[in-house]
Amino acid sequence: MKYDVLIVGAGPAGLAAATRVAQGGAKVLVLEREQGAGGIPRHCLHQGFGLRDLHIARSGPRYAELRTALALEAGAELRTGADVTGWSDLRELEVTSAAGRERLAADAIVLATGCRERPRPARLIPGDRCAGVMTTGTLQQLVAAGRPVGSRAVVIGAEHVSYSALATLHHAGVSVAAMATELDRPQTFGAFRIGAAAAFGVRARTGTRLSAIEGDERVACVELTDSRGRATRVPCDTVVLTADWIPEGELAASGALESARATGGPAADGLGRTSRTGVFAAGNVMHGAEPADVAALEGRDIGGAVLDYLAARRWPAQRLPVAVRAPLRWASPTLYAPDASGRLLLRADARLLLALVAVRQGGRLLSLTRLARLAPGRAAMLAPGWGDGADPDGGPLTVEVAAARTRRQPASSNITSST
Repeated sequence: MKYDVLIVGAGPAGLAAATRVAQGGAKVLVLEREQGAGGIPRHCLHQGFGLRDLHIARSGPRYAELRTALALEAGAELRTGADVTGWSDLRELEVTSAAGRERLAADAIVLATGCRERPRPARLIPGDRCAGVMTTGTLQQLVAAGRPVGSRAVVIGAEHVSYSALATLHHAGVSVAAMATELDRPQTFGAFRIGAAAAFGVRARTGTRLSAIEGDERVACVELTDSRGRATRVPCDTVVLTADWIPEGELAASGALESARATGGPAADGLGRTSRTGVFAAGNVMHGAEPADVAALEGRDIGGAVLDYLAARRWPAQRLPVAVRAPLRWASPTLYAPDASGRLLLRADARLLLALVAVRQGGRLLSLTRLARLAPGRAAMLAPGWGDGADPDGGPLTVEVAAARTRRQPASSNITSST
């Protein structure tokens, strides 16, 4: 069967893209391997979803329902329980569902497969191999399904999703013995930290790593070690590993799409255009996790780019790679095109204040932006125009921190003037 657009993934980005494309009159089908649409939010029972995209505050399940309803009302078709297993042609997907195997073709394909947290083996955590160790996503799915997850937990991480895990544990009646992060402070909003301390009696132990897990059949306790090397054993039966995101890029890889080493997702420009003509990427498959409403806004914008492509069938012949230098971890988009110079998301490996971020091409300074803060667990943003003036034949763009300070250090600078 032939569609105008196939969208893989019915999370916030995929559903928002579907809504926009369907509103533009295109025939669109959304494929979702799970039995329900809405992505991660449908397992998150706490409030706060939809503020930036829908200008409301709802629980995760209610937000997922609203996003699904908007796509269907716009005219999009949705098929759940449909697993996309590979590509049979440039823009033809192999799909397996309860109805069997089939091939679906489209003029444009949008990959909105999202991301996941690294499991324990990928984090190289020492100790006993026992039950009771899980990611936030697993925790939320178990609680949403009414299944037991333990009685006393330790949460590793202190980012937005870590506080979501606290709320989920509280909903399930599980006490939290400790919350720990290797960073020097929690990477979330102050309101989340204050609210968690008031509602759950939990304050994050900063500068503290999970150094061992102990237990036979199930977790019995964990060892937490602070930056001075002092170890503390904390009895618990559940360990929740939060953050440390990996894009769900298997489908992109199997389609031989160019990947971005820094993010782990498919390389794409500001309009979501990948290395294959007619194939787009949207949302958290392009980078580590951003909140659901941010992913939805990205999906909406890329839906507009898909409509433009369907109308004109134009695809850039050449784009410039976007690289970062430490302490920046990644920038997204990872390709620069003059017609797609929207906002640039940045993540850093260190907490920096009053950071002066430079975008260069070779020895030439293209833009200089002062950001109030860069932090490991939260994205910062450069406004549109960050790459203006780039030479199409001038080579990659490099994003770097030209000057910044920590709480204990004055600003330092390595700025050189533009020529």
